Amino acid sequence: MLAEELAQIGATNIIQLRRAVSFDATKEVLYKANLHLRTALRILQPLQNFKARNENELYNKVFDFDWGTYLTLDQTFAVDAVTHSDFFNHSKYVALKVKDAIADKFVKKTGRRPSVDVERPNFIINVHISQDTVTISLDSTGESLHRRGYRTADHIAPLNEVLAAGMLLLSGWKGDKPLVDPMCGSGTIVLEAAMIAGNIAPGLKRKEFGFMHWGNFDKELWDKIKAEAQAMIVPPKTHIAGSDIQMKFVDLARQSALDFNIKSYIHFSCSPFADLVPPAPKGFIVTNPPYGERMKPRDIIDLYQSFGNQLKRQFTGYEAWIISSNFEALKQVGLKPSVKHTLFNGPLECKFLKYSMY
Repeated sequence: MLAEELAQIGATNIIQLRRAVSFDATKEVLYKANLHLRTALRILQPLQNFKARNENELYNKVFDFDWGTYLTLDQTFAVDAVTHSDFFNHSKYVALKVKDAIADKFVKKTGRRPSVDVERPNFIINVHISQDTVTISLDSTGESLHRRGYRTADHIAPLNEVLAAGMLLLSGWKGDKPLVDPMCGSGTIVLEAAMIAGNIAPGLKRKEFGFMHWGNFDKELWDKIKAEAQAMIVPPKTHIAGSDIQMKFVDLARQSALDFNIKSYIHFSCSPFADLVPPAPKGFIVTNPPYGERMKPRDIIDLYQSFGNQLKRQFTGYEAWIISSNFEALKQVGLKPSVKHTLFNGPLECKFLKYSMY
């Protein structure tokens, strides 16, 4: 999905990797990637790639790099590290050694060291280590791209925005057919659906990206790209509906949609799935039901059984997509899935299944 999105915004040399996609980009495409991509968390620009098997080799390679080309003494920085290595098994220690190497390089050249700010740094330097291969990158994004701006800090949802968007794109829904989430919770799936149907760039409400602090930031180009994205917004041409049995979640979803100016695009209701009436003869259901962590085993079985029964009774003509980490409960749906995907909701391995209701 991410590779397809990148092709649409003009990226070239697109290569699918493990949990990532590499690509070549102009400055314009880099800005568009941060603004338009629905299924990416971060856009990283690699600076260094080298081999290291111990902390001294790592420190020396980072120290030898000309950091003054990117970072000034007046700017703050932070280091984020991810390690999958037999040689480096503590990511925080790796981040500390890289931070020290960068700071020591400035001390040697200028006698002063730049400040570290882990909360709101001007520069985020990403370190990725796979066995003995080290990649040092500049993070062009800053705060993760899943933070669209429609959810507050105390508004915790069980589904990441990027995963929800990816599920919609994987399902083949293109915003042209009715879509229902009968267990919408705080509304992540229907909010992402409304943005897809309305052609709303997911990063449009963000005030800040990492690349804005880079010395080569082109504000005129960025303003032009944002204005173009704003002009591309259209009212959705189809029915999008979110429903949940708990009113407090429906209210949260409504507030999020209101904050993002898409409340008029979504029909919200407080209702059990058994009472829902299809909005049209054909359409899509995409939903993330409870997995059962806080429910009795009998209750979770009943929930999935009733979901399957209601699909068969009321939703013929629909494609129903359901994600769950409870594989036993999924068997209770009583229908044979026509498509299966394995996805991860955080650390939970899930099945994302399609049921075609003929």
